[in-house]
Amino acid sequence: MNPNVNRRFFLKGLGAGVALPALETLMPRHLGAAEGTAATTASGAPLRTAFLYKPNGMNMDKWAVTGTGKEFTLGATHEPYAKFRDDLHLIGNLEHKNGTAGGDGGGDHARANATFLTGARPRKTAGADIKLGISADQVIANHVGDKTRFSSLELSCDGVRKAGVCDSGYSCAYQFNLSWRSDTTPMTPESNPRHVFERLFGSGSKEDRKRSFELRNQRQRSILDFVMEDAKMLNKQLGRNDQLKLDEYMTGVREIERRIEKAEKFGLPEDPGIEVPDGVPSSYEEHVRLMMDMLVLAFETDSTRVATFLLAHDGSNRSFKEVGVPDGHHSISHHQNAPEALDKLAKIDLFYSRQFAYFLEQLKSKKDIDGKSLLHNSMVVWGCGLADPNRHSHSNLPMIVAGQGGGTIRTGLHTELAEPTPMSNVLLSLLDRNGVTEERFGDSTGRLSQLA
Repeated sequence: MNPNVNRRFFLKGLGAGVALPALETLMPRHLGAAEGTAATTASGAPLRTAFLYKPNGMNMDKWAVTGTGKEFTLGATHEPYAKFRDDLHLIGNLEHKNGTAGGDGGGDHARANATFLTGARPRKTAGADIKLGISADQVIANHVGDKTRFSSLELSCDGVRKAGVCDSGYSCAYQFNLSWRSDTTPMTPESNPRHVFERLFGSGSKEDRKRSFELRNQRQRSILDFVMEDAKMLNKQLGRNDQLKLDEYMTGVREIERRIEKAEKFGLPEDPGIEVPDGVPSSYEEHVRLMMDMLVLAFETDSTRVATFLLAHDGSNRSFKEVGVPDGHHSISHHQNAPEALDKLAKIDLFYSRQFAYFLEQLKSKKDIDGKSLLHNSMVVWGCGLADPNRHSHSNLPMIVAGQGGGTIRTGLHTELAEPTPMSNVLLSLLDRNGVTEERFGDSTGRLSQLA
């Protein structure tokens, strides 16, 4: 490591701290396989893991992939991210048996959310005696979280709900949380991009952050304005390539902040139907993309190495007038094989596919410390807790693993498993790559060897 610059150096101005991107000057001089640990790739770059959840299943005919191995044809739903084909491993015939009714009756949407990252059956209760299981992201966070500012990051575009009845006698805690610290404790996700931004760029004591926020409001100056002088001081210690990278990075961060300020300026849409915190854009697409930008920033600055993003809870009845679907998503998902309803569901699926494509684009465009892209050094799970929503099917789940995990995951492939296989097998395989040694996770029956 450069003796003149500490890797954990944070720009400080009036209590505001700026997380820095990976810069050659600030990293160990010798990266390689010997440097790799459970929290890094073979090159020594950080290994990141993200889980993104899309609600209400898919139009499975439009999702269907034909062919296997490298000789496969993507379905219509995949078109927005088809250019990232070589960065994807599509997996068919995965299931979550604990999402099925069993003896618990209705509540498939709650169980879809609950089982996605736990593989565990939620206790059917609307009271305080909730019980599920630790989620895969938190198992990873327990193992690698001490290496970053935040052990994990939990994001959502929904409001926070940890109590009350949501789906057929199930607590809202199951439906509005992907991440679980323990079998009784969900990790509350953040839905306000301003709060996430200030978490990343407003570090310091509570008093310092309050003073910084008040001063910024008084002077109509951004958080970044407070630290520009310190940034210039750091710039003098960097090589030419790192100076250009830092300038580009700061410009990008400033643009994100401006987008957040614009959302705050225009306020909330008329009658949103739910309680939405200040700073949330009126456009759902802009909201999703701002949260994705926050996640990319957290990975780029090595602020965390594991994250979850609940784009919307299963059972969400959001309408999509922007794509010509004024009907509620949940209502449309019960399509009863009616062509018009299936077409509308396909339009909503394409909307979400475009968001996934945007996320992949951001990760692919960012260079990591080893010269590879952030996407190369990441493992991104994109999927649903339901397949055909009309039947509330928990088998043949739509599932993609994107990114090469630093070279540990084969991509550009479609794997159609010979028999229904627990999704927990995928989660267990990702735990392995994070250095977590477990014989089982959730209802796993083994590793998914096809990923390697």
